[in-house]
Amino acid sequence: MRGQESERGFFSKMMGSSFYKKFILPGLISQSVVIAGGYGTGRELVEYFGNFGSLGGILGMALVTTTLWAVVYAASYEFARTFKVYDYRGFFKELLGPGWMLYEVCYLVLLLIVLGVVGAASGSIFKQAFGLPPLVGAGLFLAGVVTLTFFGSYVIEVALSWWSFVLYAVFLVFLFVGLSKVGGQISANLVSGDIREGWALGGFKYAFYNLGTLPAVLFALNYIETRREAIISGILTAILTILPGFFLYLVLMGFYPGILEAELPAYTILSQIAPWLLPIFLVVLFGTMIETAVGFIHAVNERVNSWMVDHRNTELTKANRGLLGGAMGLIGLGVASFGLIGLIAKGYGTISWGFFLLHGVALFTIGLYKMNKKGGKAPA
Repeated sequence: MRGQESERGFFSKMMGSSFYKKFILPGLISQSVVIAGGYGTGRELVEYFGNFGSLGGILGMALVTTTLWAVVYAASYEFARTFKVYDYRGFFKELLGPGWMLYEVCYLVLLLIVLGVVGAASGSIFKQAFGLPPLVGAGLFLAGVVTLTFFGSYVIEVALSWWSFVLYAVFLVFLFVGLSKVGGQISANLVSGDIREGWALGGFKYAFYNLGTLPAVLFALNYIETRREAIISGILTAILTILPGFFLYLVLMGFYPGILEAELPAYTILSQIAPWLLPIFLVVLFGTMIETAVGFIHAVNERVNSWMVDHRNTELTKANRGLLGGAMGLIGLGVASFGLIGLIAKGYGTISWGFFLLHGVALFTIGLYKMNKKGGKAPA
């Protein structure tokens, strides 16, 4: 009993510590929101990395995606800190002025695509894991979305960060099992040096469509107090976000190139090398579907809330937050009918250009100018 109290005390202190809130929490939230739309099924990694060769994918992931994330997150965190803007409406109004509505259009399109991706996967997960009708998975997905959006920022912050620890544990087990079963094939495929044209563009597109998740992280940045903290936190966010995807990609390379044709590569691999881990992985993946949806929807709720405060001097109620969450979750299940591969291949690739222009280019031109004008040197 005393040990349990000590353990609870340790984790409570850790989550309440300044270091955790400034440097770890943003990365865990980012990773929680990215995973389901970014690499949870493995299909995304195949589309933007695996298709460019076993080694080409590693180069795209390490040299392009991770570097872009680190630079853009660091600058974005500093911009949010400088102007005290912690929802995407405030952030992009400050960055783009009247043009911020263009970003909102891109964000809402990405929201629909991501909800479609998680909706397409959530309905089948419980059927694959336990033989239950897809309607059960869809119903639980909606219930989870409504519950978390109802309770708001604090509960979402805790849920997303804690589920990240569970996620990391499962992905590490996945990696160890993969290395023990097909480690030789992984090494052979990487050593072959297969690099195909387009790996840099693949990493670029992957980086920028996933940077559309920034609005889901903004609410947790108010703990950051200095420029140094913003830059370090941004770099750590990039590392914490990419690591689970890197673990999964390594295992995928044990089945390269045949795995490129699989709709759900992670499911295909686990069914072959570790059937006992498959139900656990699918349940954890289902949780990430809810997390990703909640992260995107909560950003919309915060945007609506900021508008209501500005124009009606009142805040969005918990009931309305839950209703909006449920409505958007239902829309996602409808979009899912377009199919997983099509949504990932065409939807994500197209929308990444909008985020590149309205977030990346704007941040390193208008954003740096405004931060410099407000006081002090622009961030390195």
